[in-house]
Amino acid sequence: MLNGVWMTLDSLDVSPAFLFISLPEEISHRPSRVTFSDCKGNDKLHYEVSSPYFRVNTDGSLVALRNITAVGKTLFVHARTPHAEDMAELVIVGGKDIQGSLQDIFKFARTSPVPRQKRSIVVSPILIPENQRQPFPRDVGKVVDSDRPEGSKFRLTGKGVDQEPKGIFRINENTGSVSVTRNLDRETIATYQLFVETVDVNGRTLEGPVPLEVIVIDQNDNRPIFREGPYIGHVMEGSPTGTTVMRMTAFDADDPATDNALLRYNIRQQTPDKPSPNMFYIDPEKGDIVTVVSPALLDRETLENPKYELIIEAQDMAGLDVGLTGTATATIMIDDKNDHSPKFTKKEFQATVEEGAMGVIVNLTVEDKDDPTTGAWRAAYTIINGNPGQSFEIHTNPQTNEGMLSVVKPLDYEISAFHTLLIKVENEDPLVPDVSYGSSSTATVHITVLDANESPVFYPDPMMVTKQENISVGSVLLTVNATDPDSLQRQTIRYSVYKDPAGWLNINPINGTVDTTALLDRESPFVHNSVYTALFLATDSGNPPATGTGTLLITLEDVNDNAPFIYPTVAEVCDDAKNLSVVILGATDKDLHPNTDPFKFEIHKQTVPDKVWKISKINNTHALVSLLQNLNKANYHLPIMVTDSGKPPMTNITDLRVQVCSCKNSKVDCNAAGAPHFSAATALLLSLFSLARL
Repeated sequence: MLNGVWMTLDSLDVSPAFLFISLPEEISHRPSRVTFSDCKGNDKLHYEVSSPYFRVNTDGSLVALRNITAVGKTLFVHARTPHAEDMAELVIVGGKDIQGSLQDIFKFARTSPVPRQKRSIVVSPILIPENQRQPFPRDVGKVVDSDRPEGSKFRLTGKGVDQEPKGIFRINENTGSVSVTRNLDRETIATYQLFVETVDVNGRTLEGPVPLEVIVIDQNDNRPIFREGPYIGHVMEGSPTGTTVMRMTAFDADDPATDNALLRYNIRQQTPDKPSPNMFYIDPEKGDIVTVVSPALLDRETLENPKYELIIEAQDMAGLDVGLTGTATATIMIDDKNDHSPKFTKKEFQATVEEGAMGVIVNLTVEDKDDPTTGAWRAAYTIINGNPGQSFEIHTNPQTNEGMLSVVKPLDYEISAFHTLLIKVENEDPLVPDVSYGSSSTATVHITVLDANESPVFYPDPMMVTKQENISVGSVLLTVNATDPDSLQRQTIRYSVYKDPAGWLNINPINGTVDTTALLDRESPFVHNSVYTALFLATDSGNPPATGTGTLLITLEDVNDNAPFIYPTVAEVCDDAKNLSVVILGATDKDLHPNTDPFKFEIHKQTVPDKVWKISKINNTHALVSLLQNLNKANYHLPIMVTDSGKPPMTNITDLRVQVCSCKNSKVDCNAAGAPHFSAATALLLSLFSLARL
């Protein structure tokens, strides 16, 4: 008896709070009776059973609705009136040799008790349904201590009492009644592990602590939810019936050991509903979506829309009407396969191009029923005949899928006025085995070349000739030759000078003879690396006329027509210098070897007594000028003659101005000599530096 309420099973002498039921392998529909009393007539008595496979009738009879083999399953019978309520737990423990009604089963369980250690504090697990309504607090169980000393008290501890979340449970310290202070949520905390002990008036433990387990009984208060979306699946067109597309699974926060979380799946809606309203099926237990139509109906090219949207429903309570539901949308794409070959829109194409022109001349159009976003639609073109000179190329326009036929090498009307190409088209992806490329996958292109007035062509180009510089004016260099590619037309060619930077040349407009109008100078700034470049024009008599350009390269051979010259032409020396070296002279020549060095240096004449100046050869290009004695402070002019090695040689005489300066106390004074303030030593060093760089 709990709080004046009795709940028994056919008046068996067992604790109504926790019963072990030993069932045979199968229990058929054989009723037994549950008795509950609220001591006030059981007005509006209502029973609830946690399993949908059992029912308690209004007369208290407990009925199994189908054969049960789930040994270990726990049942909870909840009895409630406006005045009281109570609950009993029934645990199926199994037994092959047990036959008969539930009453006999209970009797068997009672005669085979589970051995327990004897103690004075007796506790049984407390089972509390979640989401109970007011009023609170309400008693949910009782602790008994048959040997509790007088004056001792019960004390309850643990998570939910004095540990967070605190204050959910409490115990009557005198009677041992355990109560709950608010409704519970199994999905937050499914079990509470509490401890009961007895203490004396000073709070010292007399017995315990003894564990007390509080189990929160699940109610179906959570809908299934799909947590992994979006759900997008793909299936190839023409797939066999029964092809798995995707799997959809939902989550239910209720107790997975109960039917509250036992889910079943079904398709609530399919959009579009053509060609069949049932294109797919979902496994009610696994959630696998499979095709159920024939491969012929799963043809992407004939479908109204290759995308299907399914509203999938998950329902708990094993799909019973009382179960809660959740929905999600599955999007299924019918993927394309290459089951249609590309076909030209016509067998023959025409194109016209002017000779000499390049670029796209015609676009070849094809049709393909496959998906334009895949390689099953994209076309690849190949020229298989008629292109021996590789004058044509074809590429695919990625936007239109057309074949763009181009001329990549200029065509010559005089060689061939017509071209015929054979072109085939294929897909980037291979065709499926039962489809092949037919005659519609090849096409012929007829190309007409239009004649154009082509420019005359010089041959050779560039034209090259070698001549000595300084040849006489009017000398013939060569006769140029230009031909007209328009061999089928009778046209004349006239020649003219286009670019002649130095103005040295003339060309006969009729026969193309080139002669000189001035002396050719290899040392001219218009000549680079001994080569002079001129351009000529050849113009035909067409309408309009066409002009071609030819290049003439004249290589000029050197002659000894430039005398050498010396550097520097000014020097300084101290009037009391101990080193009588004056300056190192260098020579250069604009001509080429052998018309340059070795140079010969000489003093042409002296305005001072003989043997005052001396010049000595250093190497092929330099000589040293020195004094034989000190001179007074003044300016001196020394004529230096330098001769090159040409045949015949050329000579140049240059005055070397030497300033003799006063050099005292590290100061150089050339004012009286009218010369710059540079010492002779400085001039000598500069000359040596110049020599070292050669």
